[in-house]
Amino acid sequence: MPSKSISRIANLCELTSCTRSGSNLTRAAAMSLVIVATACAAQTAPAPAPGNIPAPPPVAAAPMGSTLNMAPPVPPPAPTPFMAQQQSPVAIGTISRFVINPEGDVDGFILADGALVHFPPHMSSQLVALVHRGDAVRIAGLRDGAGNVSAQQITNERTGQTLIDQPPPVDVPRAPPALRGAGLVKLSVKGTVMRVTTAPRGEPDGVILKDGTIIKMPPPVAQQFTNLLRPDAVVAARGYGTRNQYGEALQATAFGTPDNITQLYNDLPN
Repeated sequence: MPSKSISRIANLCELTSCTRSGSNLTRAAAMSLVIVATACAAQTAPAPAPGNIPAPPPVAAAPMGSTLNMAPPVPPPAPTPFMAQQQSPVAIGTISRFVINPEGDVDGFILADGALVHFPPHMSSQLVALVHRGDAVRIAGLRDGAGNVSAQQITNERTGQTLIDQPPPVDVPRAPPALRGAGLVKLSVKGTVMRVTTAPRGEPDGVILKDGTIIKMPPPVAQQFTNLLRPDAVVAARGYGTRNQYGEALQATAFGTPDNITQLYNDLPN
């Protein structure tokens, strides 16, 4: 409470004490002055005038036609090109032998642990330039229920070089269908089954013999020989294919056991 108001109240109280013996009119007047003084003292201090309030700092407005000087957002980092990405391996091992298709293209290999690794045949020359028999390799791709691997990326552990699956170039000429089998030769083979091969959907489509020879058949035809499409079965086949430095493979026209071979197509000679 302000000191002037307190002093005023004290003086009024003395006046009241001095007039107690006076008339009632004098006491009433004194009491009224006390009430008025008390009410004045209880009032709060007046709010500061608007001119006394400090104004906020001014904000500089941008010139007409211009933008505020704000730092542009940082763009996200560009994705790493697929060719440079290192995928997690699904198989690691040593190449024990290459496998070929009936046309003679190297389309994969077998690891020392028996895993069969597939790779696109149109990349045959790049594959045999990257790895050799006995090389340790790291493979990224997809593994099916039978343990076969469809490779998307093959790395030579010795050299560190990597080959990645790519579609064939669209401008590379292809032989017409009538000439695609022109280089095939007639082959006759027999031996013990090491493993059964499968088509992309998982249907059996042939066998690999223990000497590395590959016998191929269309899946509907292979289904007729379920008793022979198993490891350690002894089979025989005739057909057309290729024999080269990487192995032997044929498309069968006859299949069965060495003493009971069945002609698969009626319009082909024995």
